[in-house]
Amino acid sequence: MGKLTVLALRIVLAMGITGSVFVQAVMVPLLARDLNEDMGPDIASVSVPVIVIVLLGILTVEVSMLCVWRLLTMVRRGTVFSHAAFRYVDVVAGAIAAASLLTFALGVVFAPGESVAPGVVLLIGGAGLLIAGVALVVVILRMLLAQAVARDAEATHLQDELDEVI
Repeated sequence: MGKLTVLALRIVLAMGITGSVFVQAVMVPLLARDLNEDMGPDIASVSVPVIVIVLLGILTVEVSMLCVWRLLTMVRRGTVFSHAAFRYVDVVAGAIAAASLLTFALGVVFAPGESVAPGVVLLIGGAGLLIAGVALVVVILRMLLAQAVARDAEATHLQDELDEVI
């Protein structure tokens, strides 16, 4: 991976983390106020679970971005094909799976009552399903990483044997 690509991704991750902290500090309190004041009584009754789900969802995104940052550091150092990388990939997959569950939970919170249309709840469920699909893609990529680590270890072993022969 080129230095420019790593730098570009680090800039995107830094902006994403900064933006998510801003959303947590400024936008979520404003959302909480709006849910309690401006919306009907049906929405006000579920405002606390909605705010908790939103905050936890933002946390899953932040955790994923920090793990990708660490993986980028490993790429830059040339150590990404090691067992240490699995820890970060597993955390990313877990965070995405948690985001999927949080999305389904949001749909469950909105489902009862007349304040949110059934189609919106269905869309939220579809989004949860798509997020679960992303988690599965990360699991597949983890399997590819495992194969690459095994191949790298095998290549190192063969190189050591060749060095002994020479």
